[in-house]
Amino acid sequence: MLLVKRVELIKISKSYDKKAMVISDISVNIAPGEFFVLVGPSGCGKSTMLRMIAGLEEITEGILKIGDKEANLLPPSKRDISMVFQNYALYPHLSVEENIVFGLHVKKIAKEERKKRCMDVAEMLDLTNFLKRKPRELSGGQRQRTALARAIVNQAPICLMDEPLSNLDAKLRARMRSEIRQIQRQLRMTMIYVTHDQVEAMTMADRMMILHDGKVQQIGNPMDIYNKPANLFVATFIGSPPMNISECQVNKDCREMIISSEMKMTYSLEEMEGLESGRYFIGIRPEHLKRPTLENEMKNKMNVKIINVEILGNETIFSFYVRDLVWTAKWNGQWQIQIGDVIPIVLVEESICLFDYKTQQILKTSSNLERRVLEKEVLS
Repeated sequence: MLLVKRVELIKISKSYDKKAMVISDISVNIAPGEFFVLVGPSGCGKSTMLRMIAGLEEITEGILKIGDKEANLLPPSKRDISMVFQNYALYPHLSVEENIVFGLHVKKIAKEERKKRCMDVAEMLDLTNFLKRKPRELSGGQRQRTALARAIVNQAPICLMDEPLSNLDAKLRARMRSEIRQIQRQLRMTMIYVTHDQVEAMTMADRMMILHDGKVQQIGNPMDIYNKPANLFVATFIGSPPMNISECQVNKDCREMIISSEMKMTYSLEEMEGLESGRYFIGIRPEHLKRPTLENEMKNKMNVKIINVEILGNETIFSFYVRDLVWTAKWNGQWQIQIGDVIPIVLVEESICLFDYKTQQILKTSSNLERRVLEKEVLS
């Protein structure tokens, strides 16, 4: 069993020229055994942050703690971590077995122990039949598992992963997401995982940090971030398709939100009581744009003209203009909707998010959450 360690960042910043900060004032405490994901668009600083934890980049300001020790000046070899890179970084002239145990050989681990560890991890990752092959003879998934095996075999309590699945096809990525998560749970290692793919972040993380322009936007578990985004950036970055956003004008006297000349809604919720007249940003998830029913057809119904349709088998996604912006709706099932059709949709008041126009911070989150609990049945 690994000795699990925490990682703590205290006001960490990174600058290459002492002027512009690539990463600015980041603080977070990553718990022992936690699967922590750094997610954000390209260039947001997530890989730089990972490299600072690994000791491959110097920390300009702040304190890094690994376990209970300050690690700012520790060389990478003394940080008790393993790392999986985006390009796998396998030695092409070595076999899979030799790649896996290379780090153990450098550490002068006994030959018998190296062999035992290699066989154990190969069996865990289904690599037993490939140990004598060279990396060029492996598929992308097998190379990825070899790189992961090399990280695991060192028995380091902390594993860093820098976009390890980005070179794989979609089907293999989905499989490897599940495998990595299972291995992390099995070994109880602390894992810090970098990705630009919000689907990976949502499906793998215990907690996630969303970065943008080197600054923390939000930290939390995936469902809390999805349901309660801190600001406009988080709301549009997390979710597929992303949240629909538009400016709106609130008229306090008649309790009305005007999104466009065709799209208006009245509100009555108590949480809207404090709204002043003025400009805001309104947001609504595609799955919360409903079709009219007997219960909702009399309120906040409007007609939209379809500009694109995608029928995905179990759901239908269609798009339309709101002002000059494209909005998207997602309905369960297969709907025979054609481009150019004009169809009614309903804005459900409980489903909207509202953001401050100047700061873009959240003012109201959706309270229309469709959470379901699995009912256990006794079968006789």
